[in-house]
Amino acid sequence: MAWHAAASVDEVGDDEVIGVVIEGQPIAIYRLGGQLYATHNICSHEHALLSDGYIEGDCIECPLHQARFHIPTGEVRSAPATEPVKTYSIKVQGDQILVDVPDA
Repeated sequence: MAWHAAASVDEVGDDEVIGVVIEGQPIAIYRLGGQLYATHNICSHEHALLSDGYIEGDCIECPLHQARFHIPTGEVRSAPATEPVKTYSIKVQGDQILVDVPDA
């Protein structure tokens, strides 16, 4: 495991998403109902930041073509995307959010 500090817990409000870069990888960090999640921050359909998208329930909607992804699993929930987005393990240590991103 390669845990990396991504943000402080105060930086992600409930039902919000932020974008960060860890080891050169764009990562989206979400808080849904108090639970934290992390996915790749680039839509698998076209190059758009999911952190600029809209949270609807437990899904993120891409701001470009409205593809939807299930935040906890990365699964595609709505076209035009056909490939899931990668998810990452996440934990809190003190006031820091840590994400398991393999070293480049």
